[in-house]
Amino acid sequence: MPNDLRIVFMGTPDFAVGVLKEMVGAGKNIVGVITAPDKPAGRGRKLMASAVKEYAVSQHLTVLQPTNLKEEFFLKELKELKANIQVVVAFRMLPKAVWQMPELGTFNLHASLLPLYRGAAPINWAIINNEEKTGVTTFFIDEKIDTGSIIANKEVAIESNETAETLHDKLMEKGGELVLETLKLIEKGNLNPKPQPESGNLNEAPKLTPENTRIDWTKPGKEIDAFIRGLSPYPVAWSVLYNNTEELKVKIFAAAFEKDSHNFKPGSIFSSKKELKVSCADGYIFIKEIQLPGKRKMESSALLNGYLFDEDSKLS
Repeated sequence: MPNDLRIVFMGTPDFAVGVLKEMVGAGKNIVGVITAPDKPAGRGRKLMASAVKEYAVSQHLTVLQPTNLKEEFFLKELKELKANIQVVVAFRMLPKAVWQMPELGTFNLHASLLPLYRGAAPINWAIINNEEKTGVTTFFIDEKIDTGSIIANKEVAIESNETAETLHDKLMEKGGELVLETLKLIEKGNLNPKPQPESGNLNEAPKLTPENTRIDWTKPGKEIDAFIRGLSPYPVAWSVLYNNTEELKVKIFAAAFEKDSHNFKPGSIFSSKKELKVSCADGYIFIKEIQLPGKRKMESSALLNGYLFDEDSKLS
């Protein structure tokens, strides 16, 4: 049976597409793709398909888009695909009726070295926390989130200038390789899954929200720089700009830290015709790319051509 895999793939965003492409390219027998329902987007609120659906349709794969994973009609459709293995990449929590359905189980690809960074945003938090490495892990799904027995993993170095975007792409490529290797282990019957260790300092990766993506200018510059890179280009680190009578929520996409001693309050703004810098605990953050409300993202030098900061302006 393992030598004749019938695979159902579950995923939604671009990260999942990269893995699905690897599976299609390797000639895997994908009998169905499960993804999110189309959602209204843009000013016209036109229904948009997920990235996974767009790719799956282009490859003439069978696509199911359930709104409720426990609904009897969906469970019947899923069973009729007669899959013996399910592969999950960046989808949602599965009910037991779904993950225990195939004979050979359901495994998930997670973008961290489990048990580190369980949760919704492992790529972002690994950078934010100044980790030197991360990776991808395949594990069998169980009743909790990201806790099942580990099948295999691959490490990836985090560079000093890494952003969430660049690390996303590296992990997507490694993830595709790891899923194929995991499927090969299953085909050959060479699995030796190991329970996840539960001791030690297990950093988590909670969902990113407006509350935990706001910049704290009282922190050391190295931490602020990592925070900005770890949230770029999405959902983006933000701060409130106080300038003259304005109070604006601004997004900061790119910056650089320069260590220096000073007596300025954290968040104080210093601008010239060419550069924009903000004081932090142990130096200055030089803002490279910024976005004001209702405007496009721009280099700070472009902003400084037409926007004036007063001497008491600050970010908070």
